[in-house]
Amino acid sequence: MSLKFAIITCSDTRSMKEDTAGAALEELIRAEGWVVASHVVVKDERPQIGAAIVAGCDEVGADIVLTCGGSGLSLRDVTPEATRDVCDREVPGIAEAMRYHSLQITPHAMLSRAIAAQRGRTLVINLPGSEKAARENWEGIVGALGHAAHMMAGEGHDK
Repeated sequence: MSLKFAIITCSDTRSMKEDTAGAALEELIRAEGWVVASHVVVKDERPQIGAAIVAGCDEVGADIVLTCGGSGLSLRDVTPEATRDVCDREVPGIAEAMRYHSLQITPHAMLSRAIAAQRGRTLVINLPGSEKAARENWEGIVGALGHAAHMMAGEGHDK
């Protein structure tokens, strides 16, 4: 199964040109043989992030939407809240796995407020905004993403 991704970078300071974390995620997705159908940068504003998630799910038709940034402790970091605003239910094991994997590298991983959730048949995952941390978090979850997409598509455990 070829997965289709949408990437949403949430930042007040980065443009597409400066978005090294989003670019790294594009590279990692393509290395798996999957497709990046959309990549946008939005401001750290809850309504803008929520609208971008809805667009990635409902208009782009992504199997997985990755947000990048806005999940830390800064008062401007509102990506988890925006994700909850537009999703149906959380998938806590993914965020737990990212934090667990990253804690093997740095104690700062415990400061992440990232979540993962479903909007219909689309999985939405909050990743960190730094390239290094985004790569590390991806490494901790990539092995389960194909199975997650099969499950959301109603294809069961045999895939």
